[in-house]
Amino acid sequence: MDIHMDSQPPLEKGRPKEELLDAVKSGIGICGWVLLILSGLFAAITFPISIWFCVKIIQEYERAVVFRLGRIITGKARGPGLMFILPCTDTFIKVDLRVISFAIPPQEILTKDSVTTTVDGVVYYKVENAIKSVANVNNVHVATAQLAQTTLRNILGTQTLSSILSNREEIAHNIQTILDNATHQWGVNVERVEMRDVRLPVQMQRAMAAEAEAVREARAKIVAAEGEMNASRALKEASMVICESPAALQLRYLQTLTTIASENNSTIVFPIPIDLLQGLSKK
Repeated sequence: MDIHMDSQPPLEKGRPKEELLDAVKSGIGICGWVLLILSGLFAAITFPISIWFCVKIIQEYERAVVFRLGRIITGKARGPGLMFILPCTDTFIKVDLRVISFAIPPQEILTKDSVTTTVDGVVYYKVENAIKSVANVNNVHVATAQLAQTTLRNILGTQTLSSILSNREEIAHNIQTILDNATHQWGVNVERVEMRDVRLPVQMQRAMAAEAEAVREARAKIVAAEGEMNASRALKEASMVICESPAALQLRYLQTLTTIASENNSTIVFPIPIDLLQGLSKK
């Protein structure tokens, strides 16, 4: 198993010189040098008890931002593995680099078309730069959550209700882009934003249901009218064909008799052929 050591044990001979060089480079001044030397001597005198306070373990998904006399040292976060710090002069803050998710509380929003709706969502983000997340913002998680709520209200306030319901993915992508650009200076990368639920007032739901029903009824009437029109055209064409051939009319009579006989009626009305009536009318 490989263990990454960020520094050498406190009793190594070259350690005080390295600490002094770091102090000179960081510009902590003469008082800082004195405190650094005293801290190193205290750790050496109290060894091995001091090792429980000087050696820290950083997990694979964590990074440690170390402050020495109020200044961030080494210019980058430490970890993972074992980390050595000096007592009294060094402090550190652990930063979790895993993906974090939080739910945006339901936000009451007035849309562009003056409709009041309640929308909630969820945001997925992760810390990419541990030093920025500690040095540039007081609490990166609270700041990201507050910014997400404000951005959600601002974006949805410029949209109509129909666009919110039909373009949820596009709106969520726009919110994610705005959040990512704003939190970049905090060392945060917003990976995904999702709108979970859009709640409407009861009266608005009833109005939308009535509107949808009216639209469906109008479409049904249009379809029925088109069907009647097509049927009328088909009957007109059939009548024109029958008029051209008298024998076709007789065949139609026979088909009608067959249909009536199949229904088991007790009385059958037999239509008199039109040719017979024409002969009587001539006499």
